[in-house]
Formats: sequence, structure tokens, C-alpha cells
Amino acid sequence: MAEITASLVRDLREKTGAGMMDCKKALVESNGDMDAAIDWLRKKGLSQAAKKSGRVAAEGLVGVATGPQTGAMVEINAETDFVARNEQFQTFVADVAGLALSVGDDVETLKHADYPGSQHTVQEELTRLIATIGENMTIRRARVLRVENGSVATYMHSAIKPGLGKIGVLVALEGASEPDVLEKLGRQIGMHVAATRPDALDVSMVDPSALVREKAVLSEQARASGKPEAIIEKMVQGRIQKYYEEVVLLEQVWVHDGESRVKQVVQKAGLVLKGFERFALGEGIEKQASDFAAEVAAAGGTT
Repeated sequence: MAEITASLVRDLREKTGAGMMDCKKALVESNGDMDAAIDWLRKKGLSQAAKKSGRVAAEGLVGVATGPQTGAMVEINAETDFVARNEQFQTFVADVAGLALSVGDDVETLKHADYPGSQHTVQEELTRLIATIGENMTIRRARVLRVENGSVATYMHSAIKPGLGKIGVLVALEGASEPDVLEKLGRQIGMHVAATRPDALDVSMVDPSALVREKAVLSEQARASGKPEAIIEKMVQGRIQKYYEEVVLLEQVWVHDGESRVKQVVQKAGLVLKGFERFALGEGIEKQASDFAAEVAAAGGTT
């Protein structure tokens, strides 16, 4: 049997990121063959990943990437904020965002796409990461925006690296302006969207059911004042306009000057705002409260 040296174990650990004891066992099982040991760990990782799949993943990173007239954004979740600082995880998020530029934003299609620089799929690479890092991870969502003539700008709030952070925005602008003009305004709009969290691009895109609910609430509030129905109707219409100014991007007050409307800023630049997307890490995911001491005790087989 081949001698399993400390340097051999260290080399395998550096190649795979697996634990030291797992690396040693893999080398023993494969009689010191490095490639076979890597395969052994990958196979072992598959079963470990399955055990972790039920755990809530609400941390992680949002990643953005751009190409000619195209922008892509993905959210990939992990269980703890610690993983966001892991270089392997950061590289994975950046690679998947870049891949979405050509593959599109259907998550299942992304999972089955070839992972860059490898002979396996994105899902297989994710499974390898789950086994290596030891946390459940999921590709939660993706979005791609394209324009015919213009640019898709990106903005990342509090980026930990270029294109990686916790709040990402895509902004699609149509027009014949110079690239630097498009980029500057697109970034400013991205900052605005990150801060104001609009629900719709324009009034016509407001969710009809949300509008019905809002009108019902406003009507009841107005009736409580005891005003006649004709007055109530006018009051509701005025308040609906205020509602639009809160949730519709083009109707919002431009955060950069506190006076103009977003639509006025875009029109003044001779451009058309075609769309936007905002991803905030973990929004809408129900996070589980955890008792760390209890988890440690459970892991050690004590209560």
C-alpha cells in the first residue's frame, strides 16, 4: 500500500477544500492515487450534500454581470454570512452570473448548463461546493435584461467585490447616448432603486390586485371621516396618486435631488427606461431562529 504522507493529505485538501480526516481516508481508500481520491471525495460529497439540503439558506450573495446590451443578476444562498467571504463561493456566484448572460434566467436551465472551465454542470459544481464548505446552498433566482439600442447598467450596494454584494440592481436604458452617459445615469437609477424599492416601472405595470386592495383601504379610511361619497371619491383618487409616487419608479421623486421625478430625469437625458430589477439577499425567505448552543450539543450527542 502506498504511504499516505502529511504532504499528500495537504495537497488533496488544497485541491478539494475537504476536511483533513476526509482527505486522509480518501487517500487510503484510493491507495494514494490523487485523482481517485478526488473522485472518492466528490462521491462522498454527494451524500453529504443531500443531508444538508433541508436546512434554510437565506444568506449568500447577489451577483451581477454585463455584456453588450445585456445584464444578468443571480441570487445564490447559503446558510451563514461566513460563506459570502469564501473565495470559492464568490467565484461560483460570479461565474453563474456571467453564464446567465448567454443561458438566460431560467434557474433550471442554468443548473443544467456546463459550468465554465469544467466538465460538469452548474448543479454538480454547486453540489461539490456544498460538500466542501459544509453548508446547504441554492441557486434561488436569476434575471436577465436586454435592450436593442442602449445599455443595461448595474449597481451593487455595499459590494464586497466588484459585482458581488447583498443588494443588486439591473437598469435597462434605451437610447443613442454615449456609453459613459448611459452607464452614469443607469448607475444613478440603480442607486435610486436600491434605496426606494419600487414595485413597478410605470403605472400600467402596478399589480391590479394590489391596487384594488389599496383603493379598498383608502375608501374605508375616507368614509371614516364622514364625508359625502362624491368627496370620498376625490380623496381616494388623490391618495392613489400618492400611492403611485411611492411604488412606481417613474413616478418617484429622484433621490439625488429630492425634487425631480425619475421620469423627468430620464426624459431630459433623451432616453427611455425599459426595465429594472432589484434583488435583496434573502428577501422573502423565512429564516429559522437557531440556538447555537443547542446545535453544538446536538452535534456532540448531548442534551
